[in-house]
Amino acid sequence: MTILVLGATGKTGSRVATALGSAARPASRSSAQRFDWSDESTWDAALAGASAVYLVPPATNLDPTEVAAFVPRAVAAGVTRIVLLSARGIDPEDGREAAVRASTVDWTILRPTWFQQNFSEDFLAPMVRAGEVVLPLGPGGHPFIDAQDIADVAVAALTRDGHAGRVYELSGPEALSFPAAVGLVAEATGRHIELVDVPGAVIAEALRANGFSEEYATVLGYGLEAIRDGHDAAPSTGVQEVLGREPRPFADYVKAAASSGAWA
Repeated sequence: MTILVLGATGKTGSRVATALGSAARPASRSSAQRFDWSDESTWDAALAGASAVYLVPPATNLDPTEVAAFVPRAVAAGVTRIVLLSARGIDPEDGREAAVRASTVDWTILRPTWFQQNFSEDFLAPMVRAGEVVLPLGPGGHPFIDAQDIADVAVAALTRDGHAGRVYELSGPEALSFPAAVGLVAEATGRHIELVDVPGAVIAEALRANGFSEEYATVLGYGLEAIRDGHDAAPSTGVQEVLGREPRPFADYVKAAASSGAWA
């Protein structure tokens, strides 16, 4: 079995590829097996001989065009199983999910919350290192999920039967506000981290100024404010349903990340 893992240098794709071992064909713009969403000439070689795909859509482009074109190409190449990384709160009419649902293969959709690793491997990491986290801040919480839990669910759906046609809502075990989460990071690292409250629109404008699409920037800004206001706080049970265990608590992630030097 060969499983094409898209986004293989990303937070979930790298972990999925590691867990799959020799069955994985890691693919990204910088991998030995090149795959670029904006260059369809890279798709066929990546798909050749693959029986399943871990489908990570373009990270900062919500336009479904590429995914809608890729799915039938994958089916024509012989893929019989697709696991799509989606997101919590996605529009029910999202074109990327619709393209996967409309396919003739076994499909599974994963809708995780915000990743715990956003604090150590994404846009929050340099803020933590600089000692100043700038976000919409408030009492509302969010059940951040460990990327390894997402990867473990993805591997189960890619390699075991019983997950076809399922949509799994994935989250961590408890909701934490951004101030509480940053407080745990500060405690684990021994750093003083200043919290600066700004509207989501300010974050969105900064993203636009750095080349992110209008739609992505706007959605992220709204998402941050939804967390601040407590509209996205309820934990879900997808990890437990698939893996038969509890998801990893944020505090455990922070301790492990600090021990590994993530914020050094």
